[in-house]
Amino acid sequence: MKRLTAPKLNAPGFTHGFFGRQGGVSTGLYESLNCGPGSKDSAEAVAENRRLVSAALAPQSALVSLSQIHSPIVHTLNQAPAQRPEGDAMVTATQGLALGILTADCAPVLLADHSAKVIGAAHAGWKGALGGVLEAALDAMERLGASRTRIVAAIGPCISQDNYEVNWEFRDRFLELGLKHRRFFVPSGKEGHYRFDLPVYAMHRLTAAGVTQVESLGICTYPPENGFFSFRRTTHAGESDYGRQVSAILLTK
Repeated sequence: MKRLTAPKLNAPGFTHGFFGRQGGVSTGLYESLNCGPGSKDSAEAVAENRRLVSAALAPQSALVSLSQIHSPIVHTLNQAPAQRPEGDAMVTATQGLALGILTADCAPVLLADHSAKVIGAAHAGWKGALGGVLEAALDAMERLGASRTRIVAAIGPCISQDNYEVNWEFRDRFLELGLKHRRFFVPSGKEGHYRFDLPVYAMHRLTAAGVTQVESLGICTYPPENGFFSFRRTTHAGESDYGRQVSAILLTK
């Protein structure tokens, strides 16, 4: 099982992991640690993969995830919900809840205030990041007693600028917020197209919101040799579906 960690998130009483696609029971397109209930994979296989992730994080932990819709909706949890709520971020001060973000190119962002013992997790694709999901997660953490001056953030594996080609209409959505947003784009070599830097944009949103400790793992999900699911790679290959990796954080005590 491939599990990456971010040094800034490490502290007694906290555990986390950015998991790859290895070490699970799924087969075919979903080989092997597919944790996405929204895929067409076997429900039993997905459930077992999620159990494996929970066990790797901490005994008796409950892995919680959302029905992600690229929104700024945040849920504050004090127990595992019976069904996956719609939204794109979660926060908690409750021990044993592993807040899990499912991705296949979007940026998973894990957050912690080690002093207040408050954690958060956000799904930051371009639409969610542009729409304020990261700021909404910070606000929700502060309502639980965290302070953004203490919050540390880690941006996990996601699609890199080299592999994220977009058109001019996409770029214009960002430029409407100010021409300074040009710095997140470079020409792609194809007329009217650019390459967008999602992890740097997510870092910008966090630092602009007052988070001073932000770490990015700097790993791209697109190259198959990196060991991650990728929506864009699947689309380019003409495959019918794709799996989702999970990134999760929890309070252990």
